Amino acid sequence: MEKLERFKVLGLSESTLKALKKKGFKEPTPIQEKTIPILLKEEKDIVGQAQTGTGKTAAFGIPIIEKMEENSKVVQALILVPTRELAIQVSEEINSLRGDKKVQVLPVYGGQSIDQQLRRLKKGVDVVVGTPGRILDHIGRKSLNLKNISFLVLDEADEMLNMGFIDDVEEILKSTSAEKRMLLFSATMPEAIVRIAKKYMRNYEIITVKREQLTTSLTDQIYFEVSALDKFEALCRIIDMEEEFYGLIFCRTKVDVDKIANRLIDRGYEADALHGDMSQHQREKIVHKFKKRKINILVATDVAARGIDINNLTHVINYALPQDPDSYVHRIGRTGRAGKEGTAITLVTPEESRRLFFIKKVAKTNIRKERLPGIEDVIKTKKTRIKAEIETIVQSGDTDNYIEMAQELLEKNKPEKVLAALLKHLFHDDLDERNYNEIREASVENKGKTKLFVALGKTDGMTPKKLVNFIQQETNVPNKQIKDVKVLDKFSFITVPFKEAEVILGNFKRKNRGRRPLVVKSKAKRC
Repeated sequence: MEKLERFKVLGLSESTLKALKKKGFKEPTPIQEKTIPILLKEEKDIVGQAQTGTGKTAAFGIPIIEKMEENSKVVQALILVPTRELAIQVSEEINSLRGDKKVQVLPVYGGQSIDQQLRRLKKGVDVVVGTPGRILDHIGRKSLNLKNISFLVLDEADEMLNMGFIDDVEEILKSTSAEKRMLLFSATMPEAIVRIAKKYMRNYEIITVKREQLTTSLTDQIYFEVSALDKFEALCRIIDMEEEFYGLIFCRTKVDVDKIANRLIDRGYEADALHGDMSQHQREKIVHKFKKRKINILVATDVAARGIDINNLTHVINYALPQDPDSYVHRIGRTGRAGKEGTAITLVTPEESRRLFFIKKVAKTNIRKERLPGIEDVIKTKKTRIKAEIETIVQSGDTDNYIEMAQELLEKNKPEKVLAALLKHLFHDDLDERNYNEIREASVENKGKTKLFVALGKTDGMTPKKLVNFIQQETNVPNKQIKDVKVLDKFSFITVPFKEAEVILGNFKRKNRGRRPLVVKSKAKRC
Protein backbone atom coordinates (compact mmCIF):
# COMPACT_ATOMS: atom_id res chain seq x y z
CA MET A 1 0.00 0.00 0.00
CA GLU A 2 3.07 2.29 -0.17
CA LYS A 3 1.70 4.08 -3.24
CA LEU A 4 -1.52 4.88 -1.35
CA GLU A 5 0.16 6.15 1.82
CA ARG A 6 -1.25 9.67 1.38
CA PHE A 7 -4.76 8.16 1.11
CA LYS A 8 -4.12 5.97 4.15
CA VAL A 9 -3.24 8.91 6.40
CA LEU A 10 -6.63 10.46 5.56
CA GLY A 11 -8.20 7.69 7.68
CA LEU A 12 -9.58 5.37 5.02
CA SER A 13 -10.38 1.68 5.61
CA GLU A 14 -8.48 -1.21 4.01
CA SER A 15 -11.56 -2.02 1.91
CA THR A 16 -11.56 1.48 0.38
CA LEU A 17 -7.78 1.46 -0.12
CA LYS A 18 -8.14 -1.84 -1.96
CA ALA A 19 -10.80 -0.30 -4.25
CA LEU A 20 -8.57 2.73 -4.91
CA LYS A 21 -5.63 0.50 -5.78
CA LYS A 22 -7.82 -1.46 -8.23
CA LYS A 23 -8.83 1.82 -9.90
CA GLY A 24 -5.18 2.86 -10.25
CA PHE A 25 -5.29 5.79 -7.81
CA LYS A 26 -1.84 6.76 -6.49
CA GLU A 27 -2.29 9.90 -4.42
CA PRO A 28 -5.21 12.19 -3.55
CA THR A 29 -5.95 15.32 -5.56
CA PRO A 30 -6.05 18.64 -3.61
CA ILE A 31 -9.87 18.61 -3.33
CA GLN A 32 -9.77 15.01 -2.04
CA GLU A 33 -7.01 15.76 0.46
CA LYS A 34 -8.96 18.72 1.88
CA THR A 35 -12.47 17.21 1.81
CA ILE A 36 -12.13 13.57 2.92
CA PRO A 37 -10.76 14.20 6.48
CA ILE A 38 -13.48 16.78 7.23
CA LEU A 39 -16.26 14.40 6.17
CA LEU A 40 -14.73 11.47 8.08
CA LYS A 41 -13.81 13.22 11.34
CA GLU A 42 -15.85 16.43 11.68
CA GLU A 43 -19.53 17.30 11.65
CA LYS A 44 -19.20 20.25 9.29
CA ASP A 45 -20.97 20.79 5.99
CA ILE A 46 -18.80 21.63 2.98
CA VAL A 47 -18.93 24.19 0.18
CA GLY A 48 -16.35 23.18 -2.41
CA GLN A 49 -15.32 25.36 -5.34
CA ALA A 50 -13.72 23.02 -7.86
CA GLN A 51 -13.93 22.43 -11.59
CA THR A 52 -14.67 19.11 -13.31
CA GLY A 53 -11.59 16.92 -13.58
CA THR A 54 -10.26 17.70 -10.09
CA GLY A 55 -11.51 14.44 -8.57
CA LYS A 56 -14.43 15.89 -6.65
CA THR A 57 -16.70 12.85 -7.18
CA ALA A 58 -14.20 10.71 -5.27
CA ALA A 59 -13.78 13.57 -2.76
CA PHE A 60 -17.38 13.18 -1.60
CA GLY A 61 -17.98 9.59 -2.74
CA ILE A 62 -15.18 7.97 -0.73
CA PRO A 63 -16.19 9.35 2.72
CA ILE A 64 -19.90 8.78 2.04
CA ILE A 65 -19.17 5.09 1.33
CA GLU A 66 -16.98 4.90 4.45
CA LYS A 67 -19.86 6.23 6.60
CA MET A 68 -22.55 4.00 5.04
CA GLU A 69 -24.36 1.24 6.90
CA GLU A 70 -24.63 -1.98 4.86
CA ASN A 71 -28.02 -3.49 3.97
CA SER A 72 -29.93 -0.62 5.56
CA LYS A 73 -32.78 -0.78 2.98
CA VAL A 74 -33.23 3.02 3.30
CA VAL A 75 -31.76 5.83 1.23
CA GLN A 76 -28.74 7.14 3.13
CA ALA A 77 -27.37 9.61 0.56
CA LEU A 78 -28.83 11.73 -2.24
CA ILE A 79 -26.57 13.25 -4.88
CA LEU A 80 -28.28 15.84 -7.09
CA VAL A 81 -26.77 16.52 -10.53
CA PRO A 82 -27.98 18.69 -13.43
CA THR A 83 -28.01 16.12 -16.27
CA ARG A 84 -28.71 12.45 -16.98
CA GLU A 85 -25.15 12.03 -18.34
CA LEU A 86 -23.66 13.21 -15.05
CA ALA A 87 -26.08 10.98 -13.08
CA ILE A 88 -24.74 7.93 -14.95
CA GLN A 89 -21.12 9.06 -14.63
CA VAL A 90 -21.30 9.79 -10.88
CA SER A 91 -23.15 6.56 -10.06
CA GLU A 92 -20.57 4.52 -12.01
CA GLU A 93 -17.73 6.27 -10.19
CA ILE A 94 -19.27 5.64 -6.75
CA ASN A 95 -19.96 2.00 -7.66
CA SER A 96 -16.31 1.57 -8.55
CA LEU A 97 -15.22 3.09 -5.22
CA ARG A 98 -17.36 0.92 -2.91
CA GLY A 99 -15.02 -2.09 -3.04
CA ASP A 100 -16.33 -4.99 -0.96
CA LYS A 101 -18.92 -2.87 0.83
CA LYS A 102 -22.51 -3.94 0.14
CA VAL A 103 -23.88 -0.60 -1.01
CA GLN A 104 -26.59 -0.22 -3.66
CA VAL A 105 -26.25 2.84 -5.95
CA LEU A 106 -29.09 3.90 -8.28
CA PRO A 107 -29.02 6.60 -10.98
CA VAL A 108 -32.43 8.25 -11.38
CA TYR A 109 -33.15 10.55 -14.34
CA GLY A 110 -35.75 11.45 -16.94
CA GLY A 111 -35.85 9.40 -20.13
CA GLN A 112 -35.22 6.19 -18.20
CA SER A 113 -38.05 3.74 -17.44
CA ILE A 114 -39.95 4.98 -14.36
CA ASP A 115 -41.19 1.43 -13.67
CA GLN A 116 -37.64 0.13 -13.50
CA GLN A 117 -36.72 2.90 -11.05
CA LEU A 118 -39.79 2.17 -8.93
CA ARG A 119 -38.83 -1.53 -8.69
CA ARG A 120 -35.26 -0.72 -7.66
CA LEU A 121 -36.38 1.83 -5.07
CA LYS A 122 -38.89 -0.61 -3.62
CA LYS A 123 -36.15 -3.24 -3.16
CA GLY A 124 -34.06 -0.68 -1.30
CA VAL A 125 -31.04 1.38 -2.32
CA ASP A 126 -28.44 3.23 -0.26
CA VAL A 127 -27.34 6.00 -2.63
CA VAL A 128 -29.53 7.79 -5.17
CA VAL A 129 -27.85 9.91 -7.86
CA GLY A 130 -30.49 11.89 -9.68
CA THR A 131 -31.63 14.91 -11.66
CA PRO A 132 -33.99 17.33 -9.87
CA GLY A 133 -37.02 16.80 -12.11
CA ARG A 134 -37.12 13.01 -11.71
CA ILE A 135 -36.29 13.19 -7.97
CA LEU A 136 -39.26 15.51 -7.45
CA ASP A 137 -41.41 13.08 -9.46
CA HIS A 138 -40.50 10.23 -7.09
CA ILE A 139 -41.09 12.40 -4.01
CA GLY A 140 -44.55 13.22 -5.37
CA ARG A 141 -45.24 9.51 -5.94
CA LYS A 142 -43.97 8.75 -2.41
CA SER A 143 -41.58 6.22 -3.95
CA LEU A 144 -38.54 8.06 -2.55
CA ASN A 145 -38.23 8.77 1.18
CA LEU A 146 -35.44 11.21 2.05
CA LYS A 147 -36.24 11.61 5.75
CA ASN A 148 -33.39 9.27 6.80
CA ILE A 149 -30.58 10.53 4.57
CA SER A 150 -27.24 11.28 6.21
CA PHE A 151 -25.74 13.08 3.21
CA LEU A 152 -27.06 15.38 0.53
CA VAL A 153 -24.69 16.46 -2.25
CA LEU A 154 -25.38 19.26 -4.76
CA ASP A 155 -22.93 18.57 -7.59
CA GLU A 156 -22.35 21.15 -10.35
CA ALA A 157 -24.59 23.55 -8.43
CA ASP A 158 -23.89 26.49 -10.75
CA GLU A 159 -24.93 24.40 -13.75
CA MET A 160 -28.21 23.54 -11.96
CA LEU A 161 -28.73 27.28 -11.52
CA ASN A 162 -27.99 27.91 -15.22
CA MET A 163 -30.53 25.25 -16.24
CA GLY A 164 -33.26 26.71 -14.03
CA PHE A 165 -33.28 23.89 -11.46
CA ILE A 166 -32.67 25.89 -8.29
CA ASP A 167 -36.37 26.13 -7.34
CA ASP A 168 -36.63 22.35 -7.78
CA VAL A 169 -33.56 21.85 -5.59
CA GLU A 170 -35.06 23.98 -2.81
CA GLU A 171 -38.30 21.98 -3.06
CA ILE A 172 -36.33 18.73 -2.69
CA LEU A 173 -34.44 20.11 0.33
CA LYS A 174 -37.78 20.52 2.15
CA SER A 175 -38.26 16.72 2.01
CA THR A 176 -34.89 15.84 3.56
CA SER A 177 -33.73 15.11 7.09
CA ALA A 178 -32.75 18.14 9.16
CA GLU A 179 -29.82 16.15 10.58
CA LYS A 180 -28.15 15.45 7.24
CA ARG A 181 -24.65 16.56 6.26
CA MET A 182 -24.76 18.78 3.20
CA LEU A 183 -22.09 19.14 0.52
CA LEU A 184 -22.24 21.72 -2.27
CA PHE A 185 -19.78 21.63 -5.17
CA SER A 186 -19.65 24.33 -7.83
CA ALA A 187 -17.08 25.64 -10.32
CA THR A 188 -18.28 29.21 -9.69
CA MET A 189 -20.08 30.83 -6.75
CA PRO A 190 -22.87 33.13 -7.99
CA GLU A 191 -25.02 34.88 -5.41
CA ALA A 192 -27.90 32.38 -5.74
CA ILE A 193 -25.57 29.49 -4.81
CA VAL A 194 -24.17 31.40 -1.82
CA ARG A 195 -27.75 32.09 -0.70
CA ILE A 196 -28.59 28.38 -0.72
CA ALA A 197 -25.48 27.61 1.33
CA LYS A 198 -26.39 30.23 3.94
CA LYS A 199 -30.06 29.19 4.06
CA TYR A 200 -29.76 25.40 4.20
CA MET A 201 -26.28 24.58 5.50
CA ARG A 202 -25.26 24.64 9.12
CA ASN A 203 -21.64 25.11 10.19
CA TYR A 204 -19.95 24.83 6.83
CA GLU A 205 -16.35 25.07 5.65
CA ILE A 206 -15.41 26.56 2.28
CA ILE A 207 -12.82 24.60 0.29
CA THR A 208 -11.35 26.04 -2.88
CA VAL A 209 -9.06 24.44 -5.42
CA LYS A 210 -7.00 26.64 -7.73
CA ARG A 211 -8.31 26.55 -11.27
CA GLU A 212 -5.91 25.13 -13.83
CA GLN A 213 -4.97 27.17 -16.88
CA LEU A 214 -6.27 25.16 -19.79
CA THR A 215 -5.19 25.65 -23.37
CA THR A 216 -6.28 24.39 -26.77
CA SER A 217 -3.78 26.36 -28.86
CA LEU A 218 -2.06 23.33 -30.38
CA THR A 219 -5.21 21.46 -31.31
CA ASP A 220 -7.19 21.74 -34.54
CA GLN A 221 -10.84 21.43 -33.51
CA ILE A 222 -13.60 20.11 -35.78
CA TYR A 223 -17.17 18.96 -35.34
CA PHE A 224 -19.33 16.81 -37.60
CA GLU A 225 -23.12 16.82 -37.58
CA VAL A 226 -24.45 13.26 -37.44
CA SER A 227 -27.48 11.38 -36.13
CA ALA A 228 -26.96 9.09 -33.12
CA LEU A 229 -27.56 6.00 -35.30
CA ASP A 230 -24.79 7.01 -37.72
CA LYS A 231 -22.08 7.90 -35.20
CA PHE A 232 -20.21 4.60 -35.53
CA GLU A 233 -20.23 4.78 -39.33
CA ALA A 234 -18.90 8.35 -39.12
CA LEU A 235 -16.17 7.23 -36.70
CA CYS A 236 -14.95 4.52 -39.10
CA ARG A 237 -14.79 6.97 -42.01
CA ILE A 238 -12.79 9.47 -39.94
CA ILE A 239 -10.25 6.80 -38.91
CA ASP A 240 -9.93 5.45 -42.46
CA MET A 241 -9.22 8.91 -43.89
CA GLU A 242 -6.06 9.20 -41.79
CA GLU A 243 -2.71 7.81 -42.89
CA GLU A 244 -1.59 7.27 -39.28
CA PHE A 245 -4.38 7.35 -36.71
CA TYR A 246 -3.24 7.12 -33.08
CA GLY A 247 -5.98 8.34 -30.80
CA LEU A 248 -8.33 8.26 -27.84
CA ILE A 249 -12.07 7.92 -28.36
CA PHE A 250 -14.15 9.20 -25.45
CA CYS A 251 -17.55 7.67 -24.62
CA ARG A 252 -19.93 8.57 -21.83
CA THR A 253 -20.32 5.22 -20.04
CA LYS A 254 -18.42 1.97 -19.63
CA VAL A 255 -21.22 0.15 -21.51
CA ASP A 256 -20.68 2.47 -24.49
CA VAL A 257 -16.90 2.01 -24.24
CA ASP A 258 -17.17 -1.80 -24.44
CA LYS A 259 -19.73 -1.65 -27.25
CA ILE A 260 -17.74 0.75 -29.45
CA ALA A 261 -14.40 -1.01 -28.82
CA ASN A 262 -15.91 -4.41 -29.69
CA ARG A 263 -17.52 -3.06 -32.87
CA LEU A 264 -14.18 -1.57 -33.94
CA ILE A 265 -12.38 -4.86 -33.28
CA ASP A 266 -15.06 -6.77 -35.23
CA ARG A 267 -14.47 -4.42 -38.15
CA GLY A 268 -10.72 -5.13 -38.15
CA TYR A 269 -9.30 -2.18 -36.23
CA GLU A 270 -6.54 -2.53 -33.61
CA ALA A 271 -8.56 -1.23 -30.67
CA ASP A 272 -9.19 -1.82 -26.98
CA ALA A 273 -11.37 -0.50 -24.15
CA LEU A 274 -10.50 1.23 -20.86
CA HIS A 275 -12.99 1.89 -18.05
CA GLY A 276 -13.39 1.88 -14.27
CA ASP A 277 -14.52 -1.73 -13.91
CA MET A 278 -11.08 -3.05 -14.84
CA SER A 279 -8.42 -4.14 -12.37
CA GLN A 280 -5.20 -2.15 -12.11
CA HIS A 281 -3.35 -5.02 -13.83
CA GLN A 282 -5.79 -4.93 -16.79
CA ARG A 283 -5.49 -1.15 -17.04
CA GLU A 284 -1.70 -1.22 -17.04
CA LYS A 285 -1.62 -3.99 -19.65
CA ILE A 286 -3.94 -2.09 -22.02
CA VAL A 287 -2.16 1.25 -21.56
CA HIS A 288 1.20 -0.47 -22.18
CA LYS A 289 -0.15 -1.93 -25.45
CA PHE A 290 -1.37 1.51 -26.49
CA LYS A 291 1.90 3.25 -25.62
CA LYS A 292 3.85 0.63 -27.61
CA ARG A 293 1.37 1.13 -30.50
CA LYS A 294 0.40 -2.53 -30.56
CA ILE A 295 -3.05 -0.98 -30.73
CA ASN A 296 -3.67 2.46 -32.22
CA ILE A 297 -7.19 3.12 -30.90
CA LEU A 298 -8.14 3.33 -27.22
CA VAL A 299 -11.82 3.79 -26.31
CA ALA A 300 -12.25 5.19 -22.79
CA THR A 301 -14.42 7.03 -20.28
CA ASP A 302 -13.24 10.34 -18.80
CA VAL A 303 -12.73 8.69 -15.41
CA ALA A 304 -10.59 5.83 -16.78
CA ALA A 305 -8.45 8.15 -18.94
CA ARG A 306 -7.45 10.41 -16.06
CA GLY A 307 -3.79 10.26 -15.24
CA ILE A 308 -2.79 8.41 -18.42
CA ASP A 309 0.36 10.06 -19.72
CA ILE A 310 0.46 9.34 -23.45
CA ASN A 311 2.29 11.63 -25.86
CA ASN A 312 2.04 12.25 -29.58
CA LEU A 313 -1.64 11.39 -30.04
CA THR A 314 -2.79 12.38 -33.50
CA HIS A 315 -6.47 12.49 -32.54
CA VAL A 316 -8.94 12.77 -29.71
CA ILE A 317 -12.49 11.95 -30.75
CA ASN A 318 -15.51 12.89 -28.66
CA TYR A 319 -17.90 10.09 -29.60
CA ALA A 320 -20.22 11.66 -27.02
CA LEU A 321 -19.97 15.29 -25.96
CA PRO A 322 -18.27 15.81 -22.60
CA GLN A 323 -20.28 17.09 -19.67
CA ASP A 324 -18.83 20.61 -19.60
CA PRO A 325 -16.23 22.95 -21.15
CA ASP A 326 -13.49 21.96 -18.68
CA SER A 327 -13.89 18.28 -19.53
CA TYR A 328 -13.77 19.15 -23.23
CA VAL A 329 -10.52 21.07 -22.86
CA HIS A 330 -9.00 18.33 -20.67
CA ARG A 331 -9.84 15.71 -23.29
CA ILE A 332 -8.52 17.55 -26.31
CA GLY A 333 -5.43 18.77 -24.46
CA ARG A 334 -4.05 15.25 -24.85
CA THR A 335 -3.26 16.09 -28.47
CA GLY A 336 -0.94 18.86 -29.56
CA ARG A 337 1.83 18.03 -27.13
CA ALA A 338 5.56 18.52 -27.62
CA GLY A 339 4.90 21.29 -30.12
CA LYS A 340 3.00 19.05 -32.56
CA GLU A 341 -0.51 19.97 -33.63
CA GLY A 342 -3.17 17.36 -32.94
CA THR A 343 -6.77 17.08 -34.09
CA ALA A 344 -9.86 16.99 -31.88
CA ILE A 345 -13.05 15.76 -33.53
CA THR A 346 -16.49 15.92 -31.95
CA LEU A 347 -19.51 13.99 -33.25
CA VAL A 348 -22.62 16.05 -32.52
CA THR A 349 -26.26 15.03 -32.76
CA PRO A 350 -29.02 17.66 -33.03
CA GLU A 351 -29.94 16.90 -29.40
CA GLU A 352 -26.40 17.73 -28.25
CA SER A 353 -25.97 20.96 -30.19
CA ARG A 354 -26.97 23.35 -27.43
CA ARG A 355 -24.22 21.92 -25.23
CA LEU A 356 -21.70 22.23 -28.08
CA PHE A 357 -22.46 25.94 -28.48
CA PHE A 358 -22.20 26.36 -24.69
CA ILE A 359 -18.77 24.63 -24.70
CA LYS A 360 -17.54 26.83 -27.56
CA LYS A 361 -18.66 29.96 -25.74
CA VAL A 362 -17.33 29.17 -22.26
CA ALA A 363 -14.06 27.57 -23.41
CA LYS A 364 -13.55 30.53 -25.78
CA THR A 365 -12.43 28.13 -28.48
CA ASN A 366 -13.08 27.78 -32.19
CA ILE A 367 -14.64 24.45 -33.17
CA ARG A 368 -15.33 24.58 -36.88
CA LYS A 369 -17.93 22.58 -38.76
CA GLU A 370 -16.73 20.20 -41.47
CA ARG A 371 -18.45 17.86 -43.94
CA LEU A 372 -18.19 14.16 -43.19
CA PRO A 373 -16.15 12.32 -45.84
CA GLY A 374 -18.31 10.37 -48.29
CA ILE A 375 -17.73 6.74 -49.20
CA GLU A 376 -16.06 7.80 -52.45
CA ASP A 377 -13.73 10.12 -50.47
CA VAL A 378 -12.61 7.28 -48.22
CA ILE A 379 -12.01 4.86 -51.13
CA LYS A 380 -10.13 7.55 -53.08
CA THR A 381 -7.90 8.25 -50.06
CA LYS A 382 -7.17 4.56 -49.60
CA LYS A 383 -6.26 4.17 -53.28
CA THR A 384 -3.88 7.14 -53.10
CA ARG A 385 -2.24 5.61 -50.03
CA ILE A 386 -1.84 2.20 -51.70
CA LYS A 387 -0.25 3.78 -54.80
CA ALA A 388 2.19 5.73 -52.62
CA GLU A 389 3.15 2.57 -50.70
CA ILE A 390 3.78 0.64 -53.95
CA GLU A 391 5.88 3.53 -55.32
CA THR A 392 7.99 3.44 -52.15
CA ILE A 393 8.59 -0.32 -52.53
CA VAL A 394 9.54 0.12 -56.19
CA GLN A 395 12.00 2.91 -55.32
CA SER A 396 13.57 0.82 -52.54
CA GLY A 397 14.69 -1.79 -55.10
CA ASP A 398 14.12 -4.58 -52.60
CA THR A 399 12.12 -6.75 -55.04
CA ASP A 400 14.76 -9.10 -56.51
CA ASN A 401 13.15 -12.25 -55.08
CA TYR A 402 9.97 -11.52 -57.05
CA ILE A 403 11.41 -10.59 -60.48
CA GLU A 404 11.26 -14.12 -61.92
CA MET A 405 7.64 -14.62 -60.88
CA ALA A 406 6.73 -11.23 -62.34
CA GLN A 407 8.39 -12.05 -65.67
CA GLU A 408 6.49 -15.35 -65.92
CA LEU A 409 3.18 -13.57 -65.35
CA LEU A 410 4.01 -10.84 -67.87
CA GLU A 411 4.87 -13.35 -70.60
CA LYS A 412 1.27 -14.57 -70.62
CA ASN A 413 -0.67 -11.40 -69.72
CA LYS A 414 -0.78 -7.67 -70.30
CA PRO A 415 1.10 -5.70 -67.58
CA GLU A 416 -1.95 -3.66 -66.51
CA LYS A 417 -4.02 -6.88 -66.15
CA VAL A 418 -1.35 -8.46 -63.94
CA LEU A 419 -1.07 -5.39 -61.73
CA ALA A 420 -4.87 -5.03 -61.49
CA ALA A 421 -5.19 -8.70 -60.48
CA LEU A 422 -2.51 -8.25 -57.85
CA LEU A 423 -4.20 -5.15 -56.44
CA LYS A 424 -7.54 -6.99 -56.31
CA HIS A 425 -5.90 -9.94 -54.54
CA LEU A 426 -4.27 -7.74 -51.90
CA PHE A 427 -6.79 -4.94 -51.40
CA HIS A 428 -10.20 -6.26 -52.43
CA ASP A 429 -11.61 -6.18 -48.89
CA ASP A 430 -10.00 -2.85 -48.06
CA LEU A 431 -11.42 -1.10 -51.12
CA ASP A 432 -14.89 -2.67 -51.01
CA GLU A 433 -17.47 0.14 -50.86
CA ARG A 434 -19.90 -2.26 -49.18
CA ASN A 435 -17.82 -1.90 -45.99
CA TYR A 436 -19.50 1.49 -45.54
CA ASN A 437 -23.12 2.47 -45.05
CA GLU A 438 -24.80 5.64 -46.23
CA ILE A 439 -25.09 8.39 -43.62
CA ARG A 440 -28.28 10.40 -43.33
CA GLU A 441 -28.10 14.17 -43.24
CA ALA A 442 -28.37 15.58 -39.71
CA SER A 443 -28.15 19.33 -39.43
CA VAL A 444 -27.53 20.68 -35.96
CA GLU A 445 -27.96 24.29 -36.95
CA ASN A 446 -31.01 24.00 -39.19
CA LYS A 447 -32.99 20.97 -38.04
CA GLY A 448 -32.42 20.90 -34.25
CA LYS A 449 -35.23 22.46 -32.22
CA THR A 450 -35.64 23.36 -28.56
CA LYS A 451 -38.92 23.64 -26.69
CA LEU A 452 -38.94 26.55 -24.22
CA PHE A 453 -41.14 27.20 -21.18
CA VAL A 454 -42.29 30.80 -20.68
CA ALA A 455 -43.65 31.83 -17.27
CA LEU A 456 -46.35 34.05 -18.82
CA GLY A 457 -49.87 33.04 -19.86
CA LYS A 458 -53.41 34.19 -20.49
CA THR A 459 -53.70 35.65 -16.98
CA ASP A 460 -50.79 37.93 -17.90
CA GLY A 461 -52.68 39.13 -20.96
CA MET A 462 -50.69 37.00 -23.39
CA THR A 463 -51.95 35.77 -26.76
CA PRO A 464 -49.77 33.83 -29.25
CA LYS A 465 -49.12 37.03 -31.24
CA LYS A 466 -48.33 39.12 -28.13
CA LEU A 467 -45.99 36.44 -26.79
CA VAL A 468 -44.05 36.20 -30.07
CA ASN A 469 -43.74 40.00 -30.21
CA PHE A 470 -42.58 40.11 -26.58
CA ILE A 471 -39.83 37.51 -27.22
CA GLN A 472 -38.76 39.34 -30.38
CA GLN A 473 -38.55 42.72 -28.58
CA GLU A 474 -36.56 41.29 -25.66
CA THR A 475 -34.08 39.20 -27.67
CA ASN A 476 -34.14 40.38 -31.33
CA VAL A 477 -34.89 36.81 -32.44
CA PRO A 478 -37.02 37.10 -35.62
CA ASN A 479 -40.73 36.30 -35.25
CA LYS A 480 -40.58 33.71 -38.03
CA GLN A 481 -38.14 31.57 -35.97
CA ILE A 482 -40.68 31.20 -33.11
CA LYS A 483 -43.01 28.28 -33.82
CA ASP A 484 -45.57 26.02 -32.08
CA VAL A 485 -46.73 28.78 -29.72
CA LYS A 486 -49.07 27.44 -27.03
CA VAL A 487 -50.46 29.94 -24.49
CA LEU A 488 -52.06 28.40 -21.39
CA ASP A 489 -53.53 30.12 -18.32
CA LYS A 490 -50.33 30.67 -16.29
CA PHE A 491 -47.55 29.73 -18.70
CA SER A 492 -46.73 29.10 -22.35
CA PHE A 493 -44.52 27.01 -24.65
CA ILE A 494 -42.62 27.98 -27.79
CA THR A 495 -40.31 26.05 -30.11
CA VAL A 496 -37.24 27.65 -31.73
CA PRO A 497 -34.05 26.44 -33.49
CA PHE A 498 -31.14 25.54 -31.20
CA LYS A 499 -29.08 28.65 -32.00
CA GLU A 500 -32.02 31.00 -31.35
CA ALA A 501 -32.79 29.10 -28.12
CA GLU A 502 -29.23 29.87 -26.94
CA VAL A 503 -29.83 33.57 -27.58
CA ILE A 504 -33.22 33.63 -25.82
CA LEU A 505 -32.09 31.63 -22.77
CA GLY A 506 -28.91 33.69 -22.36
CA ASN A 507 -30.82 36.94 -22.68
CA PHE A 508 -33.41 36.13 -20.02
CA LYS A 509 -30.79 34.61 -17.72
CA ARG A 510 -28.84 37.90 -17.73
CA LYS A 511 -31.99 39.92 -17.05
CA ASN A 512 -32.92 37.85 -13.96
CA ARG A 513 -29.51 37.99 -12.19
CA GLY A 514 -29.65 34.70 -10.26
CA ARG A 515 -33.44 34.44 -9.88
CA ARG A 516 -35.29 31.86 -11.93
CA PRO A 517 -35.46 33.21 -15.51
CA LEU A 518 -38.77 34.02 -17.17
CA VAL A 519 -37.85 31.64 -20.01
CA VAL A 520 -36.18 28.24 -19.44
CA LYS A 521 -35.75 25.02 -21.38
CA SER A 522 -38.95 22.98 -21.15
CA LYS A 523 -38.84 20.25 -18.51
CA ALA A 524 -40.42 17.90 -21.00
CA LYS A 525 -37.00 17.86 -22.70
CA ARG A 526 -34.92 18.38 -19.62
CA CYS A 527 -33.56 15.72 -17.30
